[in-house]
Amino acid sequence: MRKNEKFLVEFVNEKKFFVLKNQSILQASLAAGIPHFHACGGKAKCSTCRVLVLEGGESLTGSNQKEKILKNKMQLSPQVRLACQTNITSGPVKMKRIIQDETDIDLYIDRKGTKSGQQMGKEAELILFFLDIRNFTRFVETHLPFDVIHIIRKLFSVFQNHIEANGGKIIETAGDGLYAVFGSGTDNMKQADRAVGTAYSIFSALEKMNRDYFVYHFNQQIDIGIGMHVGKVVSGSIRLGDAEHTIVMGYPVNVASRLQDATKTLNNNFIVSASFYHLLQQPPMAPFRSIRVKGISKALRVFLMGKAYQQMVDSKEGA
Repeated sequence: MRKNEKFLVEFVNEKKFFVLKNQSILQASLAAGIPHFHACGGKAKCSTCRVLVLEGGESLTGSNQKEKILKNKMQLSPQVRLACQTNITSGPVKMKRIIQDETDIDLYIDRKGTKSGQQMGKEAELILFFLDIRNFTRFVETHLPFDVIHIIRKLFSVFQNHIEANGGKIIETAGDGLYAVFGSGTDNMKQADRAVGTAYSIFSALEKMNRDYFVYHFNQQIDIGIGMHVGKVVSGSIRLGDAEHTIVMGYPVNVASRLQDATKTLNNNFIVSASFYHLLQQPPMAPFRSIRVKGISKALRVFLMGKAYQQMVDSKEGA
């Protein structure tokens, strides 16, 4: 790079400016009048100057030791760089500031200076696992609130133990249902086998709990429905209060949810999509159907891998 050589940088939806030799992107953007946040003063300690590289990443210098330490700690994707530690060797480069104003800072770093571990959104192919307790609304309407919450706690504790023991993670609970994910975008064949093993182990544990506890103490048979699918989703994390929450969103999530719901109309407590079924290394013999579900235009081929419900399931029930 010649002494006075400069290269063009574009901050999408903001401004274009030039970066000179031995000048960081942060220094150049500040010189161009851009209000680029840098709470730590450009020392690679806060991450508020981070940028998302959209084009021209090959024109940037590699991450130095300071940047590597912070990126590893915060689990930042390769496309996210610290503007205070990054120079340009050629151009042009197109990028976007992640923290645009004061209201964005708390999304990534708290005012006490503690770095948030929130991950930037990324796309990954994950196993999606939906579970719902059947006909539980009727139980809620006919039992004391203490008994209702007690049973939910007991059940969800068992569900969580089995899911996490097989490498899964619960993403969200809603009333008497939950959904979890397996995998990190790699080795989905193994993850699919683990997810199926989780489902069958939960069914087995529930059968014992029904026999030894629920029927005896509450005269109640608990049934669940499970639906599984695999697909590319967007995942990341957000901070709500002092806690970090993982979020997973996308069309495949809706498909998995609909499959769980279809266990009612098909009277089978465990249904998986064809794309999931064909991931299994030793798929069990299972009948298949082509079904249409709400919100999905094309018919879905599904495999019925469970059993008929032991009690009548009301397919119109919202729970």
